[in-house]
Amino acid sequence: PEDVLTDIELQNIAREYLEKLGFGNQPYLVFKHEDIDRHHLHIVTVNVDENGKRLNRDFLYRRSDRIRRELEQKYGLHPAERKNQRLDNPLRKVAASAGDVKKQVGNTVKALNGQYRFQTMGEYRALLSLYNMTVEEARGNVRGREYHGLVYSVTDDKGNKVGNPFKSSLFGKSAGYEAVQKKFVRSKSEIKDRKLADMTKRTVLSVLQGTYDKDKFVSQLKEKGIDTVLRYTEEGRIYGATFIDHRTGCVLNGSRMGKELSANALQEHFTLPYAGQPPIPLSIPVDAADKAHGQTAYDSEDISGGMGLLTPEGPAVDAEEEAFIRAMKRKKKKKRKGLGM
Repeated sequence: PEDVLTDIELQNIAREYLEKLGFGNQPYLVFKHEDIDRHHLHIVTVNVDENGKRLNRDFLYRRSDRIRRELEQKYGLHPAERKNQRLDNPLRKVAASAGDVKKQVGNTVKALNGQYRFQTMGEYRALLSLYNMTVEEARGNVRGREYHGLVYSVTDDKGNKVGNPFKSSLFGKSAGYEAVQKKFVRSKSEIKDRKLADMTKRTVLSVLQGTYDKDKFVSQLKEKGIDTVLRYTEEGRIYGATFIDHRTGCVLNGSRMGKELSANALQEHFTLPYAGQPPIPLSIPVDAADKAHGQTAYDSEDISGGMGLLTPEGPAVDAEEEAFIRAMKRKKKKKRKGLGM
């Protein structure tokens, strides 16, 4: 389920697989099955050429397995062996009481970096929060040399840090600052090229339009395979919203998918006088709506820049990061006051 491919990509993979296997000149049929979450292909062909000569089938399984690994690497797919391992060892929240916290954090961070796509530190932090972890950037200067790293911490269910933090270097290069920055760039490209945010946006909007109850909104999305991480100011207002879609392996800031899913829009939606009540269905004739705006609903979405799915990091994302930084500074000030007393 983590790999979402277009039909064209699947066709290319099927054709290349047959060519590498030595069946490239044979007639074949490809069937796409979507009966389970793991969409897959069935390929049917013949092992006799036009002259009636039998094609080479020696070590077919071994050759097929080697070709499969080559295609996984070429198309950036999750290796089958790793997938089976994840099914046997599902990810769980890090628990300080379970012991060997360092190993728990390291294994979880590596698994998340391999399975999910995220484009900003805020989105990465939201993903980690599902597993009782957080990450902060560390900058400094040692003997005239600047360094830029990451520090991981374990949290309780309320987001409060527990125990000592861990430097990213303890978990290998894949958990470090440079690797995560490269992950941002790679994720942005994959989400854009494969249009991975489309399905997430459709699902979130569908659930949002069906309720004004925030808790119901979150629980219904969870049932559909999407976790919601909402961040609040000290006054209780929503200042950040991130959606983790486990179906596509994408972590998406709400504002990245459009203004209607930004933190401000969600705050307004859930605090209206009728919040908590079932929505009133509205019926607007299509012709009347089109005449009023002079365009179709689809034209409106196109003009908005592809429904705002792939908005570059703009003010909305930066504002969220700034709000997080301000919140951290306020916590530090409170600690200093407490020490002074």
